[in-house]
Amino acid sequence: MPIKNYTTTVPAAQSVAEIVGALAAHGATKIQQDYDAGRPVSIAFVIDTPAGLRAFRLPSSADRVKAVLLRQKVKTDDAQAERVAWRILRDWVLSQMAILETEMVAMDQIMLPYMVDDNGRTVYELYQSRQLQLGDGGAQYD
Repeated sequence: MPIKNYTTTVPAAQSVAEIVGALAAHGATKIQQDYDAGRPVSIAFVIDTPAGLRAFRLPSSADRVKAVLLRQKVKTDDAQAERVAWRILRDWVLSQMAILETEMVAMDQIMLPYMVDDNGRTVYELYQSRQLQLGDGGAQYD
């Protein structure tokens, strides 16, 4: 079965706007949309956390979505891959906001992998490049 939203006709701009609206409604203060050749590629935003103001960046990768769709034998083009990518990200953000509303988690907890440092690198990028060391976390389950 193809990935979620593979048949969407919702323009990427509408999905981006819905994400921006959800983030603003849940405490994001500054929100910026980043573009490459006129196409949205990420949403950056700031939230006030217990540790102070923190910046986050949610990326979207239509190229990766297109590659997945093609592997799944779904006829697609760049515009459709972009619509699918942003619709999936919109669904994820709305789901995270629903969890946030239960008060089981905090906004910075949900968005932690997307928190950026002073050089614009996300926590996940730091972890992936081994600049964020967590030790042998699996050892506690031995």
